[in-house]
Amino acid sequence: MTATSAAGSLAGRTATVTGGASGIGAACARELAARGAHVTVADLDGPAAKALADEVGGTAWEVDLADTDALADHVLDTDILVNNAGVQRVSPLEEFAVADFRLITRLMLESPFLLIRSALPGMYRRGWGRVINLSSVHGLVASPYKGAYVAAKHGLEGLSKVTALEGGPHGVTSNCVNPGYVRTPLVERQIADQARVHGIPESEVLAKVLLTESAIKRLVEPSEVAGVVAYLAGDEAGMVTGASWVIDGGWSAR
Repeated sequence: MTATSAAGSLAGRTATVTGGASGIGAACARELAARGAHVTVADLDGPAAKALADEVGGTAWEVDLADTDALADHVLDTDILVNNAGVQRVSPLEEFAVADFRLITRLMLESPFLLIRSALPGMYRRGWGRVINLSSVHGLVASPYKGAYVAAKHGLEGLSKVTALEGGPHGVTSNCVNPGYVRTPLVERQIADQARVHGIPESEVLAKVLLTESAIKRLVEPSEVAGVVAYLAGDEAGMVTGASWVIDGGWSAR
């Protein structure tokens, strides 16, 4: 499917991508824009959001998505919502900082709920909408030392399915995309923490921790995730809903 093919066209659609200024979010913003959507790049880093929005002919939205009180009454008018923003903390449960656990669940579960809640009325009025939640293989399976992340992603899976059931009669689909480890700054930043909790050198983290469960021994590329997101955003995915699209190199096949 090419960006210019009729089936894959998003011309006339609007999209909002959270955490859109870098990594997976930036790849999604570029791909959706390439297919014709007007993309709002939502990110805590305002200048980076504006730079990418200018690049793709979209709009920047500087927003702290962890400030869920400020989002409670927000009105979001968009055809396509990509919930992607996230952070990571790596620590044993008995040492896991309560503030970090609360931050992750606010940003990666409560915030998507509030944005979905805000976007659905407009989608319902138009009789068309796409909610695409960037989950993870950790939305389906668990790993040690990631209690908050795994809990938030498992919760996001359930939220996505409820959205699919409620949205179906209104022309709205909801799906999760579940990559393994992706070549992003978020993954790169956790290498030191993974080395610490596993007691190994940083140089061994990729082979001994990040890729040990994957049949294909490489990181997922952001563009590969964006391609699936763009497919789910299109008309050709109109019967795809309540699903989890796994891009994990065979990790969850075990």
